[in-house]
Amino acid sequence: MNYSTAKTRRRTWAWSKRGLVIPTPTGQPWAHSHAALPAVERVTGNTIDLLYSPRDAEGRAHVARAHLEVTPTGDLTLLGHDLRPVLSPGQLGAFDDSGVTMSCVVETEQATFLYYTGWTLGITVPFYFYGGLAVRPRGQHDFRRVSPAPILERNAIDPYLTASPWVLYEDGKWRMWYVSCTRWETVDGAARHFYHVRYAESKDGIHWQRDGRVAIDFADEHEYAISRPCVVRDEDCYRMWFASRGDHYRLGYAESPDGLNWHRDDDRACVEPSEEGWDAEMVAYPAVLEASGRRYMLYNGNGYGKSGIGYAIDEGAG
Repeated sequence: MNYSTAKTRRRTWAWSKRGLVIPTPTGQPWAHSHAALPAVERVTGNTIDLLYSPRDAEGRAHVARAHLEVTPTGDLTLLGHDLRPVLSPGQLGAFDDSGVTMSCVVETEQATFLYYTGWTLGITVPFYFYGGLAVRPRGQHDFRRVSPAPILERNAIDPYLTASPWVLYEDGKWRMWYVSCTRWETVDGAARHFYHVRYAESKDGIHWQRDGRVAIDFADEHEYAISRPCVVRDEDCYRMWFASRGDHYRLGYAESPDGLNWHRDDDRACVEPSEEGWDAEMVAYPAVLEASGRRYMLYNGNGYGKSGIGYAIDEGAG
């Protein structure tokens, strides 16, 4: 199929919210609070290996692994957690010494690529973060950083910060949708970031060509943060779910015939805050996956993951 000319089918989404699947705290000594930014590592039969980011007592994020099961009714249940982190903050002075937050996983015949965001603290602005990468060769157990430096360092195209790389490997090409900061401003006496989603390509998944192409831009003057893109390639088009922020984070949605030109249609995201409870204040950081013949969305609620990870099941008509 030619994805540059294919006509997008207007899919009907009917997400049924099922509540928390990973509450916090989760019990690991390095997981004092939060369970943020879920990303699927692997789906095997009715078992899902899920990566996400809890925070330690110092507020530094790590990458953790949980194991979920799809029950006969289609619900998700938590089987347990690994006892040690998959990835921890980097060495003192490195771009990720203040935390590592999960982004996405790509598996090839040779290795598994774990893309993440590395954090450092700032002075004139509260933080800096950049896209990083750890790789696990086939047959090995542990992920190791490809470099002590980020793979998305700031440059003339992205002069402030980068984050949340979502990567697809298809037809021999590596494609990335990532967060880029356009500017900082002082708002009500504090520094406020403005970032949206851009696009990049690579020949090896490590070295990326960036030209500033914008995938998802700000909807209006009130929106200032578009974060955590999740891109799915379906038969008829590419679909993207993301978090967008004005007063509070909400979920957004867009479609594209080729992964380059996107039509934003947030009304079709179809997962709104609840009237009360763990996701009443915000919904954010979506990750959409297929398991046991169903499509699921994992997402965070209040407090940027402080209230845990919940999920919804698509019960749409197609």
